[in-house]
Amino acid sequence: MSPAIKCLILLAVVALFFITELIPLAITATAGAIACGLLGLLPAKQVFSGLSNSTVVLFAGMFVVGAAMFYTGLAQSIGNKVVHLCGTGENSLMFGLMIVGTALSSVLSNTGTAACLLPVALGICSAAKIPASRQLMPLAFACGWGGIITMVGTPPNIIATGALTAAGLPSFGFFEFAWIGIPVSIAGMLYMMFIGKHLLPKVELDADQDIEQEIEATSTDSKKQIISGAILIAVVLVMALDIKGVTLEMAAIIGALICVLTGCLTEKQAYASIDWVTIFLFAGMMPVSTAMDKTGAGKLIAEWTVGLMGGDPSPMVVTAVLFALSCILTQFMSNTASAALLCPIGVAIAKQLNADPKAVIMAIAVAASCAFATPVGTPPNTLVLGPGGYKFMDYVKAGTGLVIVCFVVSLIVIPIVWPFFPGK
Repeated sequence: MSPAIKCLILLAVVALFFITELIPLAITATAGAIACGLLGLLPAKQVFSGLSNSTVVLFAGMFVVGAAMFYTGLAQSIGNKVVHLCGTGENSLMFGLMIVGTALSSVLSNTGTAACLLPVALGICSAAKIPASRQLMPLAFACGWGGIITMVGTPPNIIATGALTAAGLPSFGFFEFAWIGIPVSIAGMLYMMFIGKHLLPKVELDADQDIEQEIEATSTDSKKQIISGAILIAVVLVMALDIKGVTLEMAAIIGALICVLTGCLTEKQAYASIDWVTIFLFAGMMPVSTAMDKTGAGKLIAEWTVGLMGGDPSPMVVTAVLFALSCILTQFMSNTASAALLCPIGVAIAKQLNADPKAVIMAIAVAASCAFATPVGTPPNTLVLGPGGYKFMDYVKAGTGLVIVCFVVSLIVIPIVWPFFPGK
């Protein structure tokens, strides 16, 4: 049996356990990584490589920076002000959070944006007496679709641009992605406001009570609130400015260290604020994603799907199929890997049809960011899993319809903005 087939079988087993939750998600992900080593899909030394991934470090740092806003009482203060401004209605709060998440993630890391807004959202939910499960998933989704708006909003956009350049073709402009990113964002918000909200669970967590108790013990020192807020703003600005030599994870960890050193929270509270389920879930799936790429399992799926289109498919069919394929892959593997795998294939097929590859490549990039149907498809989804008390199927229920909406909007808008045969 080839390594690619072994990897596909492993992916199917992992997907089954994710859906059924017969064992905890973090254990499934970690076991999947170990299986990659035992099956020889990856070298043994790479089995736990996910724990050293920079995104894991970013998670840990932003958990601490976010927790400082809770322990100083700043998140609650912001929550109370937002509730006073928007009222206590679920719809107005959901809309406000999605607008902010979309705007920030268009120029910042969607992971960093979600991590920064998570404590604020929790503070708002606590003040409004609304279960966090009603707000955190829409926030995570907004951070996902917001990244589509600019070239730097999400890695697949950069990969798409690079694929065109590598093929000797004109690349996308910085804000060119907004032609599809903004319509997808608007459609996504409308979907969540009118349909998606009915598919969200109402989870009353014991953790909510713990948060409320912590709010009454938490400091109300205005100086510490200002410090914690200033640290958060500084971290966001550093991430936005992309200062040479200062990575996202470095900014997050420096912010976390300053939070502890300035007394915004204690060392013990900093350790307790890290959601280890999120850490191990993401770290466990990283080696599985790598194995899909290295063994050729992902490429096998792509070639098989392309083969089903026949010898001379229309550009619209190619665009639709590659969008669907990219979207399916990104639910379980890195969106960066999905885009990197499919973009060269998309360019080759478009050239064979004498069509402009831009539409096909844009579809692949957008689809790679539509990782709404699983908690492991994109870091923002994983980030809200624990705090929202979500189960795997909660993402499937609320996210599948959103994926379909994005698919329809993309197939309408993309061929109009980037014609298959320009000038004809």
